[in-house]
Amino acid sequence: MASNLMTKTASAKRSNSVRLKPEEKGTKRKKRNGFSIFGLLEKYTNVNALFEEGVPLKYLPRILFLTLLTLFYIGNTHYAEKTVRKIEKVKTDTEDLRADYTTLKSDYMSASKQSEVARNVAPLGLEESSTPPYQVVVPADEY
Repeated sequence: MASNLMTKTASAKRSNSVRLKPEEKGTKRKKRNGFSIFGLLEKYTNVNALFEEGVPLKYLPRILFLTLLTLFYIGNTHYAEKTVRKIEKVKTDTEDLRADYTTLKSDYMSASKQSEVARNVAPLGLEESSTPPYQVVVPADEY
């Protein structure tokens, strides 16, 4: 017997054991007509032969590795979908902010025109100068 199998020991008082099914001669099972993936797997793989003597521990590291790899794959998929949802939300927020910026910029540009400024300060008693500005020249030795 292989050393890497879990089997019942002689010191155990009670344990589970494999029951042998009695052969029933008179009754036959009806076979369904149809396609079944599990039927094909049972037909072409001999999984029952692996467990006749107990649980084969030599496959346990591979099974655990594949299980962890599958869990990592599923978690990574969920993380990627969550990230995509966040990106889409940020894109919509950015588009809203860009629209607000464009609106405020056009309002500011129209409000800062000379004619608009003159119209807005007229109630305060300020008016636009009709004489052009002139430059004051101060000699260097005066200051």
